[in-house]
Amino acid sequence: MPKTVTIKLFLNGKYEEATIPGNMLLVFLIRDYFKLTGTKIGCGTGECGACTVLLDGEPVNSCLMLGCQADGHSITTIEGLSPDGKATKLQESLVEEGGIQCGFCTPGVVMSATALLRENPHPTEEEIKTAISGNLCRCTGYTRIIQAIKKASGRL
Repeated sequence: MPKTVTIKLFLNGKYEEATIPGNMLLVFLIRDYFKLTGTKIGCGTGECGACTVLLDGEPVNSCLMLGCQADGHSITTIEGLSPDGKATKLQESLVEEGGIQCGFCTPGVVMSATALLRENPHPTEEEIKTAISGNLCRCTGYTRIIQAIKKASGRL
């Protein structure tokens, strides 16, 4: 693997170019190189989902992917969901329904749920559970998160 590589990608809708170490993980590219700290580093092994981002619209664990693998792709982080700084309907619903407590898992949950709602605007509870099954939350017990996703989809 080359010591450094130059990659080109669309990050939150903006064309970016970066020369990075070939072994840099995507999560560190996002957080350290581009200074987008909404993407959290949790377990580092793909188990918790705190680092979930959208790669070409699909949720991925950015701790399991090299930054160079993002070359030529579109990456959306939590910051990219609302370029104007206003909360999305899903984010508002999470607050209203008490679906956040410590907030550490929230960016990953929002990214997974966003991907679901874009693909399926009116998911069933089982589809919601499946979509967020890769996101661990130690505070809420998921009931309120699921309620918030239902609310954002117009099903509550």
